[in-house]
Amino acid sequence: MFRIGIGLDSHRIRFKTSLDISKQGGKTLKARLKGEKNLILGGVEVRQDCYFLADSDGDVVLHSLSNALSTAIGGGSLDTWAGPMFKKGIKDSREFLKAILKKVKAKGFRISNVAIMVEGQKPKLEPHRVKMQLSLAKLLQLDKQDIGIAFTTGQDLTPFGKGQGIQAFSTILLNK
Repeated sequence: MFRIGIGLDSHRIRFKTSLDISKQGGKTLKARLKGEKNLILGGVEVRQDCYFLADSDGDVVLHSLSNALSTAIGGGSLDTWAGPMFKKGIKDSREFLKAILKKVKAKGFRISNVAIMVEGQKPKLEPHRVKMQLSLAKLLQLDKQDIGIAFTTGQDLTPFGKGQGIQAFSTILLNK
């Protein structure tokens, strides 16, 4: 028996602001304002100068994967089962993914393969693809080659293509 799941998630991003602190020899030195979060995708910290506007870590890749897994087994959206976890102070999206993976396994399914498409104008994400694949392979207990990740800029056509956020689509094939 096979099941297919489709998931989507998106969040706005904010770049941490820079402050001019002094000028020396014609050069402006800058100090980054530190935020409490960094940009995390697929369980990997990909940037320290920006973050998702989200109550959790905002990892849209893990959120879309979680939604895909949930819909494949007839479940609801991320908030229906991760919401109570968040209320307990759990903000790490890897924990949300682990929770839905337990439900998938309890129904006797295993993941065959995963396909992920990420849209966002900035920051550039392709340099992080292999790290993301390795992180996801570990989390999902799959081989790296069973996880495809592609990136697109959106070329100013959507809010994501205009650099206002990042969205991720995931498809999952489960089998028994």
